[in-house]
Amino acid sequence: MFWNSILCSCYLNLCLFIICFSCFCSSYEDYGSYNSFSVSSMSYSKTKLKSYGWHYIRDYNISNGGVLVTMLQCCVGLHHSQSIYGFVELPPWFSSMSFALESDVDLDTKSIGKIPKSTLPMICIRNGSPPLPDISNTTVKALVLGTLTNGSFGVTGGLQNTEQCYPMQKIIRAKLTNEQISPGVWYFGLFNGIGPMRTRGRMINRGPSYTFSANVSVEGCTTSTMSGQYCNQTVNPLSCIPSDSSNFTESLSITNQTADNLVSCRSSFENSCHVDGEPKIYFLDIMGLPEQLTVTVMNIRFSGTTSNFTGNVSEINVMCFARHEAIPLPNLHDYSTDINKAPLVIRSPKVGRWYFTILPVNLSKEIGGIQDPTIKVCYSMEWKVLECPLGKAGPKCTQERYTLQTVVRRNPTFFEAYYLPVTEKVSPDSANFPLEPLLSNNSNGGEHSDSWTYFLMDVPHGAAAGNIHIRLTSDVKINYEIYARFSALPTHDTWDYFYANKTSSSDGSLFFMLYNSSEESVNFYILYVREGSWNFGLRYLNSSRSMSKAQTTMSISLERCPKRCSSHGQCLSTLDASGLTAYSYCSCDRDHGGFDCSVELVSHRGHIWQSISLIASNAAAVLPAYWALRQKAFAEWVLFTSSGISSGLYHACDVGTWCALGFRVLQFMDFWLSFMAVVSTFVYLAAIDEGSRRTIQTAASILTALMAATEATSSANIVLVIAIGAVGLLVGLLIEFSTKFRSFSFTTGFHVNVLQRWQAIRDSLRSLIKTLLKRFQWGFVLAGFVALAMAATSWKLETPENYWISHSMWHISIYTSSFFFLCSKADYINNENEGTPEGNYELTRQDSLPREA
Repeated sequence: MFWNSILCSCYLNLCLFIICFSCFCSSYEDYGSYNSFSVSSMSYSKTKLKSYGWHYIRDYNISNGGVLVTMLQCCVGLHHSQSIYGFVELPPWFSSMSFALESDVDLDTKSIGKIPKSTLPMICIRNGSPPLPDISNTTVKALVLGTLTNGSFGVTGGLQNTEQCYPMQKIIRAKLTNEQISPGVWYFGLFNGIGPMRTRGRMINRGPSYTFSANVSVEGCTTSTMSGQYCNQTVNPLSCIPSDSSNFTESLSITNQTADNLVSCRSSFENSCHVDGEPKIYFLDIMGLPEQLTVTVMNIRFSGTTSNFTGNVSEINVMCFARHEAIPLPNLHDYSTDINKAPLVIRSPKVGRWYFTILPVNLSKEIGGIQDPTIKVCYSMEWKVLECPLGKAGPKCTQERYTLQTVVRRNPTFFEAYYLPVTEKVSPDSANFPLEPLLSNNSNGGEHSDSWTYFLMDVPHGAAAGNIHIRLTSDVKINYEIYARFSALPTHDTWDYFYANKTSSSDGSLFFMLYNSSEESVNFYILYVREGSWNFGLRYLNSSRSMSKAQTTMSISLERCPKRCSSHGQCLSTLDASGLTAYSYCSCDRDHGGFDCSVELVSHRGHIWQSISLIASNAAAVLPAYWALRQKAFAEWVLFTSSGISSGLYHACDVGTWCALGFRVLQFMDFWLSFMAVVSTFVYLAAIDEGSRRTIQTAASILTALMAATEATSSANIVLVIAIGAVGLLVGLLIEFSTKFRSFSFTTGFHVNVLQRWQAIRDSLRSLIKTLLKRFQWGFVLAGFVALAMAATSWKLETPENYWISHSMWHISIYTSSFFFLCSKADYINNENEGTPEGNYELTRQDSLPREA
């Protein structure tokens, strides 16, 4: 199958990735001496991950400049699926991050291909926000466990809008350097099965679980001017000095725009020299929201001591590689150009630190093939940054730009708010604001053209698992396109997510969910957004004069759970171990699943049949209850009757029909009374006095109550309950036989002859076996064990998909088993030793006759 081939390929790729990371070395220089130190190291003790559970690992900066690794563990639903979130925020001066993970997952190439995708243990990685590999059922089917390579970690933004997942292995060790990944928050998610079933609440899940332990450590460079895996590469800082912006207008081709409307900075240095193939690395911190970043080299020339070489400096290839937040490499960068032929121009660069690598190549070719390390190419370098004034944006700084202020909702969960433009053009009384008063002037010199209006919002720190909700409604056909980008202004060509129309959007992206797309309404979410600045560009065409008459409203909000869990679940929130990051998730009802509870797992008709099956199957408790009442075993009658009623009430609440009491109360009563019914069945088979019976049942009730209050749904509890019942039966039989047969074997005194003693033992054992054969009706015992085997089979084969039928069969078979075991107890009278008492009675009667004198 295609899926099996993908999994097998991913298994081999993961092995190659581990070897590659373990052996990764500097791209330009030898290892040399280390200039790094250990910033932080954190170990996770053994943690159990249940079926459909997940776990996130994150590191983040702390006040003293170090790095702290933490995790979050919570519960989804009411019975299962714990989640543990962890995260790592790497500082700009980090050199490498190492992690080692050990688990008891034992998967090989063949076994990976056989495991269903929905139950496959995996590890997923994402930059900036937690991974979410099962956004929809379609996403689960289409998810490909990609190949983890150096390039996949290095592409800027590559793991912001997507994620990479790999089969879980017994041992995973990796070392990621600052040439492979960028600083910031990195999340590692461990999933024990994915799909819509993962968020299904109130589901008893007995799928396979595994344990893991992990260690994460971060190395940092001792100075900010050193970088590389071993901190042995010099990085030269660049500064940007505010200057007269009039010199930049020609480079931007700005017309009808005065220099006073531009804010810019520039700087340069006069002389930098390289030998052939020698890189030089620089970094520049970009602030604000720049429109353009330009890097230029000038005055390129040769410098050296050899006098017999000639060359054309215009033919020298001086490559410039640029990368956001990470050192660029020739095979791993965001932008590149031969800077000797044309300047490097980056439109709408992201805010943060940009790295540049200048690398002369083929220098010896231009100087006649001479290999002389003293010959260098030298140049002067200049960089420029253009930023529009406050409230303006766009290539010509003619478009409107609005900052959105945060309005916290009443009685909110963590970080729930809506956003309004900071302007007097809209009213602050509503979460929806009109668009027409905010639109940029859509004409330019009388010519119709595209116009953009920009909105800037901030996702606060600690809200990485929040969801941005955007809605547009209009009384006419919507003629807007929406573009979203993190940490920079979006353009028509550069964006993270976009919506143009119902056929052209980011729908299908892992973290973009389009819920409504009609002519008059648009409704979509950007899921699990990263913390920081988000920028939205609203693009519209001046193609109809009716636009001036349109009434279009827009709303932008930050919500914890998409669509409020579609009214089919509960939005739960929890904090990580540090208390700094909040996570929210949906715990869906029994009939729905998915990250937003929008996936219908059970139809309405199916829900009715499942409810009837789970509730009505408890009527099988009538069988053992009737027999106990017939035998006047009133304590057992009460237990079986109460067990059947409580189980019916529990499942009525579980399927959402009716809850007579709190769910946890009903769950406890169901499991506890069921455990007690099983134990009482065994104890009933021993014919002991009432005091002994009460003692055994009291001890058993304490143990079963503890089991029902802790790990009630554990499969091991069934074995423990049967073991407790068997021990109770054995104790009862010992009490019974020690009472009835204490005269056997040694009541006649001490036998000197060994043969006589052995004969006495044989007679006692023969009498005991004869008594046991008469004690039970073995046909019912056999039937009871058959029914008990059926119950165990139903329990073993139970899955979330067949829960309703398997658990219904469990009810019927376990109560039927108790009924057969109760019927197996035979009523008999042991007449073997009754002759002697009758003879004694006759002698006494004769001696009591009156005697004649």
